[in-house]
Amino acid sequence: MAAAKKVQEYIYAVGKRKTSTAKVYLTPSLKGGKIEVNGKDISEYFSGNYIGNILSPLVSTDNTDNFDIKIVLVGGGFSSQSDAARHGIARALEKNNSELRLSLKASGFLTRDPRRKERKKFGKKKARKSPQWSKR
Repeated sequence: MAAAKKVQEYIYAVGKRKTSTAKVYLTPSLKGGKIEVNGKDISEYFSGNYIGNILSPLVSTDNTDNFDIKIVLVGGGFSSQSDAARHGIARALEKNNSELRLSLKASGFLTRDPRRKERKKFGKKKARKSPQWSKR
């Protein structure tokens, strides 16, 4: 008979911003928080400001060393990817412990940013930019 495979429990949540989507897997950790983004360490994938943005829900709830986090990011640029990861981490923390909801909501981490790129209109160069006007 085959040996039973040990299944590791995790909390799954999705965060979104613009065209970026972040799938977040939160695993309880005993050693300390290891964060992996698209198969790389977080410091290899993002620079300093983005890392602080991503970790802000963990810092505000004092959970920096309690979880190992795996994030899969798709679409967008670094800024929107970091916001999507922050949104996903906050949603996963709330799933794990519903008492954190009030502090996360007050900090604005659970609110999905609805702003998107405006579509281009015909007769315009971009969404609102008009062609140069010539008197003659």
